[in-house]
Amino acid sequence: MAPTSSTSRADVVLVGGGLANGLIALRLKALRPDLKVIVLERDKRIGGEHTWCHFETDVSPAIGGWLKPLIVHRWSGYEVRFPTHRRVLETPYLAITSQRLHEAVMAVLGADVWLGATVSEVSPHQVALADGRRITAAAVIDGRGPRRSRSLVLGWQKFLGQGVRLTEPHGLTRPIVMDATVSQLDGYRFLYALPLDATRLLIEDTRYSDGSDLDHADLRTAIAAYASQQGWTIAKVEREEHGVLPIALAGDIDAYWREARAQVAEVGLRAALFQPTTGYSLPDAARLADQIAALPHITSAHVRACAEAHSKAAWRKRRYFRLLNRMLFKACEPDQRYKVLERFYRLRAPLIQRFYAARLTLWDKARILIGKPPVPISLAVGYLTEKSVTQDKTA
Repeated sequence: MAPTSSTSRADVVLVGGGLANGLIALRLKALRPDLKVIVLERDKRIGGEHTWCHFETDVSPAIGGWLKPLIVHRWSGYEVRFPTHRRVLETPYLAITSQRLHEAVMAVLGADVWLGATVSEVSPHQVALADGRRITAAAVIDGRGPRRSRSLVLGWQKFLGQGVRLTEPHGLTRPIVMDATVSQLDGYRFLYALPLDATRLLIEDTRYSDGSDLDHADLRTAIAAYASQQGWTIAKVEREEHGVLPIALAGDIDAYWREARAQVAEVGLRAALFQPTTGYSLPDAARLADQIAALPHITSAHVRACAEAHSKAAWRKRRYFRLLNRMLFKACEPDQRYKVLERFYRLRAPLIQRFYAARLTLWDKARILIGKPPVPISLAVGYLTEKSVTQDKTA
């Protein structure tokens, strides 16, 4: 494309075509159809190469209703496997794929989705592209994934997944959300398997690690070995996805937002919106999309205030999860972390549902810690406060 200095105008510019901005686009066009919304995505399709899952109980019935057209797979329950404990839980589990998100956003925006668009500058009311084009808008919303910050202390959930076709039926009727019977490498490690049809699976190797480096070749080899151990023969690897998700240990959310550019709204992982322990981001993204679409005025200042308030409130409400994460990452030997999750999955199913939804009651919080502690008390007491790991980080 030849360089150009043309300027376009819109009501809303969504910088980045990931999950958060994709859902915002859908809600704005559903509730405010007269707004001109432009999505800028540097790659060739919305959503990249991802599968986003959530439990049915993670979101309200109203949100579940408008998410329904995006759901590609729904299972009536799921399974977890640990060395001394296996269990089937009946909470419905749902999946959205990047392909379905792309199709949905393209259907409502059409030519207002700019693919292959490299952004060079973002300001409250203008976005500049590398090819010289500019867009002015009342609202500019930045959803380009997490930004680096010294204000948050993080561990990492890193994974590589392969969509595979097998030579024979796999026999699974529900997802294996955690199979921690595998060797524990690079922290807490488990395999994850989604049955897509009789002979197709998404298999992911996931590790809760102190470092964010992702060895693609190593994880591909590990997935092949796991498939072989399950008696599955892979006929073809059809697709691949990978990611490194933040796991929150501590931080100063006010300082984090002071680091952001003034009056530019940030959403999704960039707004520190994710379940602190699981890394799941879809429920938060859906809730924020609803809030933004309902604002009386869609401007950068109003959307920024909404996103910042939602982010800060969620961060403060979820401090208990960050305590649990510090126990997992700091007070437990990496190859023993699985024991914490093994113990957790012996608790009652409604509590587990509330945990994933980040809606624990006071009794839930007490119940998780009651009994024989899964980590040494002598180590745990050193990480009771967020300041303890903040100091570790800056030492």
